[in-house]
Amino acid sequence: MTEVDWLSTARQLRADCLDPIKQVLVGKDEIIEVLGVGLVAGENVFLLGPPGTAKSALVHELACRLNGQSFDYLLTRFTEPSELFGPFDLRKLRDGDLVTNTEGMLPEADFVFLDEIMNANSAVLNSLLLALNEKVFRRGRESLSIPMLLTIGASNRLPEDSALTALYDRFLLRVLCENVSEDLLGEVLDAGWRREQREAIPTMLDVEAVRLLQNAVTQIDLTRIRRAYLALVGRLREAGLPISDRRAVRLQRAIAASAVICGRTEAQVSDLWILRYIWESPAQKETICAHVDDILNEHQEESDSGAVHPLSDPQKGPDPEQLQAALETLDQELQNGDKSALAVADTLALLASRIEWVPNEEAREQLRNQVTAMRDSLQQGSPQ
Repeated sequence: MTEVDWLSTARQLRADCLDPIKQVLVGKDEIIEVLGVGLVAGENVFLLGPPGTAKSALVHELACRLNGQSFDYLLTRFTEPSELFGPFDLRKLRDGDLVTNTEGMLPEADFVFLDEIMNANSAVLNSLLLALNEKVFRRGRESLSIPMLLTIGASNRLPEDSALTALYDRFLLRVLCENVSEDLLGEVLDAGWRREQREAIPTMLDVEAVRLLQNAVTQIDLTRIRRAYLALVGRLREAGLPISDRRAVRLQRAIAASAVICGRTEAQVSDLWILRYIWESPAQKETICAHVDDILNEHQEESDSGAVHPLSDPQKGPDPEQLQAALETLDQELQNGDKSALAVADTLALLASRIEWVPNEEAREQLRNQVTAMRDSLQQGSPQ
């Protein structure tokens, strides 16, 4: 594999896949870029959002532009393993051989979409966990390697028990999928109508080209981001985010994938933007963004003038509702004694700095008042 080969393929991914999808699905740029990183990194992506927010459409648009085999399924509490992995081959079963007929099923797919994945039951859980983590399907003595390049899971809720938490952990990147703002609704209607009228999408990128990009990820030089990355992981752990050593290692693939998409052979600090999407719950999102943006600003001089990812800008406006949820969670942690007053004060300072970027003046003032009340509570001697 030469550098010229994958650099050309990276440009093709952007020009023929990612950017055209943005034209079709207005207001979904953030999700499309995260899916692009997940695809190149070979890491699973989880979409959280209510019904009707184009989760399935996003996956369909991406799959249609990639020449590979797709598998998608809507899980229910009653889904059986054979619905995902295939039934036993009856012809061989008569001969006493337990062999699964995987034709057209998940074990043969390059791209997998599992809708309402948090409905997974214990019957399918073990096989699903193995497939997502090790890309292997195992049933009895049968063991098959799965060619899966990307798995996307979607749900309108977070896991509610420990078994599903293990499944949720298999998705390295998480992104919210919500209704677009009202000022974009007109564009959404126009784009949606054009989508209804168009003819079939021509395949743009071969599956082997995607494998080429995934191989290129391992060749990216991460030396320049090492210091900033270690600092960021340390701060996120101190803030209470459970980043295991395993996840910290795998996140390097996502960072390198950002560099690949930008056409660079070396990662730079701006590529750390992808760590905004490792939250456990939406309430953590703004706290994580505050730490990520703080590191990006501190280490800005370590980035060169090469191409930067479109989502790397640390001055992107925050969501006031998510900021409010983050403040409420932080206050609850203080009251319960889950965090020390010093740790709360540090996180509060970061969130306060993000509040200044909220465009709506009324929302900004309300959040400022909430911060002031929490600071007063800290000064009066809240639980340690």
